[in-house]
Amino acid sequence: MAAIRVSSLTLLASTSASSFSSSSSVFTKLQFGPIWGISLTAAPLYSKRTRRMAHSIARATLGLTQPNQIEAAKISFAAKEIDLIEWKGDILAVGVTEKDMAKDENSKFKNFTLQKLDSQLGGSLSEASTEEDFNGKAGQSTILRLPGLGSKRVGLVGLGSAADPMASYRSLGEAVAAAAKSALASNIAITLASSEGLSTEAKLSTASAIATGAVLGTYEDNRFKSESKKPSLKSVDILGLGTGSEIEKKLKYAEDVCAGIIFGKELVNAPANVLTPAVLAEESKRIASLYSDVLSATILDVEQCKELKMGSYLAVAAASANPPHFIHLCYKPPGGEVKTKLALVGKGLTFDSGGYNIKTGPGCSIELMKFDMGGSAAVLGAAKALGQIKPAGVEVHFIVAACENMISGTGMRPGDIVTASNGKTIEVNNTDAEGRLTLADALVYACNQGVEKIVDLATLTGACIVALGPSIAGVFTPSDDLASEVLAASEVSGEKLWRMPMEESYWESMKSGVADMVNTGGRQGGAITAALFLKQFVDEKVQWMHIDLAGPVWNDKKKAATGFGVSTLVEWVLKNSS
Repeated sequence: MAAIRVSSLTLLASTSASSFSSSSSVFTKLQFGPIWGISLTAAPLYSKRTRRMAHSIARATLGLTQPNQIEAAKISFAAKEIDLIEWKGDILAVGVTEKDMAKDENSKFKNFTLQKLDSQLGGSLSEASTEEDFNGKAGQSTILRLPGLGSKRVGLVGLGSAADPMASYRSLGEAVAAAAKSALASNIAITLASSEGLSTEAKLSTASAIATGAVLGTYEDNRFKSESKKPSLKSVDILGLGTGSEIEKKLKYAEDVCAGIIFGKELVNAPANVLTPAVLAEESKRIASLYSDVLSATILDVEQCKELKMGSYLAVAAASANPPHFIHLCYKPPGGEVKTKLALVGKGLTFDSGGYNIKTGPGCSIELMKFDMGGSAAVLGAAKALGQIKPAGVEVHFIVAACENMISGTGMRPGDIVTASNGKTIEVNNTDAEGRLTLADALVYACNQGVEKIVDLATLTGACIVALGPSIAGVFTPSDDLASEVLAASEVSGEKLWRMPMEESYWESMKSGVADMVNTGGRQGGAITAALFLKQFVDEKVQWMHIDLAGPVWNDKKKAATGFGVSTLVEWVLKNSS
């Protein structure tokens, strides 16, 4: 990632001491903890080059660190129509807007739902909300133990003005899950103070967003902690948004997407001494084996990449003791008929030192560069979710050029010229602008699959964080149609994207005196010139979009990955299915 920094199943990579002997093959067992009650063991990995691969496996266990096998939370969801007063459980939570919190001259709620609850509680709810200065603003929540209801506690969670309803409803689910964790609650109910004005479709989307928030709010990545608490939450009832098969399907869909998000989070959270390019490739193969009815995996080694003339990608990987692994998963619908072919390409730098242009000084974030594979985590998380959802009519290629950007005598140097697989030459004027070099060959490979549309995701530039901050991803595309599709998908997912300009005049700064181009044009407009660079490796007949998620891939406050991109990608693929 240039200049500055850039989401299942629990991964357990255990390697026996015999793996490092002079035996004829290397055995690596990848065992995965259950999520949603699923458990499996991947097939062994054998290497043709024992010495080289044994060193790679040794790197995977550097520091003797192995992830703990954590039993994943199992939450059951149900949509019910029931009187709130009669519901029995640990916490009854009501999502309220600022308008819902309006009171009359007698300090009584005007909203019917709150009015009914308050009456049953003898006015304690309105009194408590006044004392705690709770007015329904986004981010506010209060959980009260008040006698008079079937539930042990009643909570109010602020939705603000609900200008961004899907994000608000997801936050509602997260807030209630957090409250359940704190109170050791095992069963909760979530409802809205005002749901009468919602259409049937809006109710389905609302229920899905609440369920997503509840799952993600419950989840904690404790694989690398010596002690961890078991989550207490077992069931979530969603009240007042309808019942029947349609909402049940929507809740199941939310669970599938969450499985992909959590998988993506765990990939990004895993440190570089555990998640090497080889392990990332094994994770990909495991997804394909788990959903083998619709997914297949192809992993290219160094020699195969050389045959495809991927000089740009291989130059980045050249300094690392861990060999690169080029990952290609392919989803084909169970029905067989394909109307649209798509590709999702993810940057897969499992660690980025910056190379000879090493990351130094305050704010360089070198200690966080394990998340420089956040684009690949989004792509593989989407593959996992789609493997469960199984959309019809669409073929999807998931492509990751996985490697490390390290420093050694075999590494690329500033000033080197590398040749990409489409024949274009690149003068490397900054070895820390390495992600785009790997994506160059990945994009050429994606175009060669005969796809109609490509979306690539990368923790590519610090410039994009400077422009859009930590929670918004930048979108670059010459296609208005593709922009409309992906931005519409992001509105459903609640993830924030913002379209940036593709200013062609900026390409002037990317010209080289001795090659076709340089790999970076400097600080000004850095996110734009990076996108213009990638465009050189995309067939003109293919609709293409680049998403720079350097900011939203990581939550500084929680010190953990966000799983950003997975839900938007899944939504977009579904919109392209029949």
